[in-house]
Amino acid sequence: MKLLLLGGTADARRLAKRLLRNGESRPDIEIIYSVAGLVRMPDVDCEVISGGFSQFGGLQAYIEQQNIDAVLDATHPYAEMMTATARAVTQQLNLPYWRFHRAPWQAQAGDNWQMFTDWPKLLAALKEFKSVFLTAGQIDEAAVAAFSKYGEQGQKQLLRTAVQPKQQLPESMSWIKAIGPFDLESELARMQEHQVDVLVSKNSGGKATEAKLEAARRLGIPVMMLARPALPDGITIFEQIDGCSVHILNFGSKK
Repeated sequence: MKLLLLGGTADARRLAKRLLRNGESRPDIEIIYSVAGLVRMPDVDCEVISGGFSQFGGLQAYIEQQNIDAVLDATHPYAEMMTATARAVTQQLNLPYWRFHRAPWQAQAGDNWQMFTDWPKLLAALKEFKSVFLTAGQIDEAAVAAFSKYGEQGQKQLLRTAVQPKQQLPESMSWIKAIGPFDLESELARMQEHQVDVLVSKNSGGKATEAKLEAARRLGIPVMMLARPALPDGITIFEQIDGCSVHILNFGSKK
């Protein structure tokens, strides 16, 4: 079986290594690992393509060119467009499609989470805070305009992303380039240093960036949480790497 693994996450790297038995050759499975290439190249013992599928004429063209037998989507839980495209293309080509979707975080005792289904509503809710810690990825033009206005009213913002912001940031906003995992002590120190009074996050799940939630809990800081986008209907979803890899290996052995 020739598997296209849509990656870019720690889960995807673990799945690739599990499926390849940590580098040992497997006659029953060949993996091509796809990554956007915005942050860092993965350390996996298989073919890696970087930069998306436009360079090949689109995802469907690439799958047909490479004679792909199945697609495993292990992209970020908020990679809504990639997931929708992969699902639509595999349906069109009548190919197996699996989605690895790590479990979301769950609020714990002492948490003060406010859930939002869209960014504009979350953005509006930040107006009254004095020091905002943004850990939900890139911000758009509407956010820049809003934070500029809030900044004129005395608000400060701290933005943390893995790559340089795409927008010109307002004077009230500072930027930190950082890639997880993050530890609790550093997160506590950062929030205290900047006198953060609200944390903005996506519900990404996983351990790498979970420490910020514990820090907010200990400091009594509210969390504005952006809910996950809905997944396509009728797909096979895995939340555990073991179960996902066993299923795919069993499928591949029958090809």
